[in-house]
Amino acid sequence: MKTTFIKRTFAVSMVLCLILTGCGKDGKKSSKKASKGSRETTTSVLMPEASGEVTYGGDSISIDASHTDDGYIMVRYTGGADKVQVQIHNPEGGEPYQYPLPIGDYQTLPLTGGDGSYQVDVLEHVSDDLYSMGLSQNIDVSLSDEFRPYLFPNQYVNYTPDSAAVSLGIDLSNDSSDDLDFVTNVYEYVTDNISYDNEKAQDISVNYIPDVDATLESKSGICFDYASVMSSMLRSQSVPTKLEVGYSGTAYHAWISVYLAETGWVDDIIEFNGQNWSLMDPTLAANNDDEAVKEYVGDGSNYTTKYTY
Repeated sequence: MKTTFIKRTFAVSMVLCLILTGCGKDGKKSSKKASKGSRETTTSVLMPEASGEVTYGGDSISIDASHTDDGYIMVRYTGGADKVQVQIHNPEGGEPYQYPLPIGDYQTLPLTGGDGSYQVDVLEHVSDDLYSMGLSQNIDVSLSDEFRPYLFPNQYVNYTPDSAAVSLGIDLSNDSSDDLDFVTNVYEYVTDNISYDNEKAQDISVNYIPDVDATLESKSGICFDYASVMSSMLRSQSVPTKLEVGYSGTAYHAWISVYLAETGWVDDIIEFNGQNWSLMDPTLAANNDDEAVKEYVGDGSNYTTKYTY
């Protein structure tokens, strides 16, 4: 049987996370307010499950597609390759989403391209930058609603009911009057308590996977960490949240968008005027004064989304 070899081109590293004026917080004012505490706090966290109703593959490669209506698949590799990558081709085309696949455990990978037919390729490392196709599977997806992919944990927004991020989300929700107040409290907690890690940014792997509880414990991280922590706290409290990766100007960067019933998806500007806010970039807000952030973000045209998780 002829083996197909694939030369992998890895995504650009996260080392270029944008810093406008360094990591100091000079000029950044705290605006945290007392909350009524009347928000209905979520106590049951949505968790992905490899339940086995719909599966593809064999002994060494398994794709569990039992819950595609919730916007995710789960993939596990137990074969002999030292490294494995998964490529997910979305229905609308474009560049495939690429995920490193740790060996042995199921990984939750999001389906963020909406309804349609996805192609999932599991690639086994051969040598250097050569990979062979271990499994290729087309999967038809019909989401139960557009928000489901952004309410579950996945590889890049990774938490469990026992995570510190979830516990902190509960505490902040209990101190919030409604969803908008909760998002404000989460945003201000992250930007006030996590510092940008310049040293880490200089030596980050192209296959870097954020660890939300490690970031909260160390109180430092890169842009991917900021976005992952905030997404975890918001999703665990039933607020649909997109972790977005792309370009901020010419720098590779990560930020978030949220859905609020009153305003829809937040995706225009970073400033909150009491009724609306959008394109929440916790890295910028944590490390620059308010005027510098607003001047850079402007109408959002400096941001170009490449991937949504």
